[in-house]
Amino acid sequence: MADPASALSLAASRAALDSPDEALALRTLALLSPLPHERAEAAAVALRLGRPRHTLEWAMDPLVRAAAWLRLGEAQSALGELGDDRPPCAREAVLRARADWQLRLRAAAEPESGSTDMALRLARQEGDAGALVAAATLHGEELIRAGERFAALRALAEGLKVAELGGQAADAHLLAVLAHAQGGAKGGRTAEKALARSGPGSPARVLALLALARPADAQSQAAAGDLSPLWWTFVPPA
Repeated sequence: MADPASALSLAASRAALDSPDEALALRTLALLSPLPHERAEAAAVALRLGRPRHTLEWAMDPLVRAAAWLRLGEAQSALGELGDDRPPCAREAVLRARADWQLRLRAAAEPESGSTDMALRLARQEGDAGALVAAATLHGEELIRAGERFAALRALAEGLKVAELGGQAADAHLLAVLAHAQGGAKGGRTAEKALARSGPGSPARVLALLALARPADAQSQAAAGDLSPLWWTFVPPA
């Protein structure tokens, strides 16, 4: 816990947390002591900076908490945050699909995309671009693990199209998964783009570094972000 004498409120530290200087942002986050009304924003910042345990300390939103648990590879805890007393929205469906995927990976079970298909369907129905990109990314991972690289490329293309139609840069995590589907020099170029857009300790950064044949750097980022190996288990051995 931060020394109360040096602890910062979110209002006082917002500029540093948003700085392109990652080291400064992470040092500031380590000292952060948000006021009660600041905790939701602080939790989101912590997740963006690859510190899911800080997110769990501050977040109340079950979707944010579930996302943090999934970074840690704690799928059952994530599902516990989501509950089962209401029909899922697209974003909840994506988190459930990711949790199901982690459980299958942990059990070395055969690929099964039913929950991912549901997440894709809900995201399309709701017009939720973020959920659609996340679901397409997960679908790409499932297909790569199944050895269906061309199908993975098609699945990931839907996420790329969403960014294109919205006039936005492609999502870093999707690009990192795409790099593994492409392989070779093209995959390397895609991984460089993913790396440039990725956050510290994030799945996107770890996957991009693995695609660039930098395993030591990938492991360092994974350790810093408390990232479970389940986020890159789908990648075939080099």
